[in-house]
Amino acid sequence: QVELVESGGGLVQPGGSLRLSCDSSARTYSSHVISWFRQAPGKEREFVAAIRWGTGATYYTDSVKGRFTISRDKAQNTAFLQMNTLKPEDAGLYFCARGNSYGTTPSTYLHWGQGTQVTVSS
Repeated sequence: QVELVESGGGLVQPGGSLRLSCDSSARTYSSHVISWFRQAPGKEREFVAAIRWGTGATYYTDSVKGRFTISRDKAQNTAFLQMNTLKPEDAGLYFCARGNSYGTTPSTYLHWGQGTQVTVSS
């Protein structure tokens, strides 16, 4: 049983920063991909960023390029999402997910966390 736990969400003013963490109860292998998705009220879950665990290759949706950075710490078995210059439209429930391949649709991923809330407001 794989359990993913997100943390680090909170309330931040526009222009501020947050760092999200995704801890896994099970070992993450080189073949795995860890992704971050977000979901705003009344909207579909959307892809934000992904990282290939083995190579460290990263992928981003256009709206966060240059502002967000996904990374991983293999020793801690933890993935991170550093979010800078946050905008109100970045608000939502942020989920991490683990899959065996890279994709931008939720159906690509087998395991999901419960999410951490990000609120961007002055």
